[in-house]
Amino acid sequence: MIRNLRYHIKLFSSPRKEFYSYIRALTGHSPLKFKLYDIAFIHKSASYVDKLGNTVNNERLEYLGDAVLGTIVAEYLYNRFPFKDEGFLTQLRSRVVNRSFLTQLTFKMGLNRYVTSNANSVSESSHLYGDLLEAFIGAIYLDCGYAVTKQFVIKKIFNQHVDIKEMENVDNNFKSQLIEWGQKIKQEVEFQTVNNPDSGSDKMPFVSKACIDGKVMGSGEGYSKKEAQQNAAQQALERLGAEESC
Repeated sequence: MIRNLRYHIKLFSSPRKEFYSYIRALTGHSPLKFKLYDIAFIHKSASYVDKLGNTVNNERLEYLGDAVLGTIVAEYLYNRFPFKDEGFLTQLRSRVVNRSFLTQLTFKMGLNRYVTSNANSVSESSHLYGDLLEAFIGAIYLDCGYAVTKQFVIKKIFNQHVDIKEMENVDNNFKSQLIEWGQKIKQEVEFQTVNNPDSGSDKMPFVSKACIDGKVMGSGEGYSKKEAQQNAAQQALERLGAEESC
């Protein structure tokens, strides 16, 4: 009751009434630390420096939200599958917190409408929305606590958008798929992964190329070598699929 009253008082004087009302409708809780949600939607490409000289963007909240989301998903799957081993649970969790899937969720929930970004590259924009969802979860956690955040993830993500049975059968190991494809048609698949030469900018630290018989068929960036290779393999598979359909 008191929280709702404080929310309405702050909302009355805010120029971003629509945004905060949307957050309340989505989470089911009245946001009080409005600044957290503002920051959660600022991509690093649109960073600014505040009066104290601090760079402001959603990277820190994304870091926190990633950890909180991982914990909630791990607990949910642990209770949902009491007799499954660690390997099964780890693979299923990775599919739920996969960047591509988180990006889909961001659009389904409408979070993408409020993002502030100056990103113009494919790699930046592909991570932008998945990072946004994690930053948003980080903001909920700092504003409302773990219990409310867990409730949001379970009700708004799992119950509405996650088909666990379907997730069990999804294979997101694009690198493995590409290698198997190459073995079937007797073509050599090779990954060339190096440190990103643009690592001093906003680029991710690793870049990889997926080559088939020496021809580059896909490229990708990542925060790890494995992620860069997976992104390169995914692009190669998509290109191969497009060529086969022609």
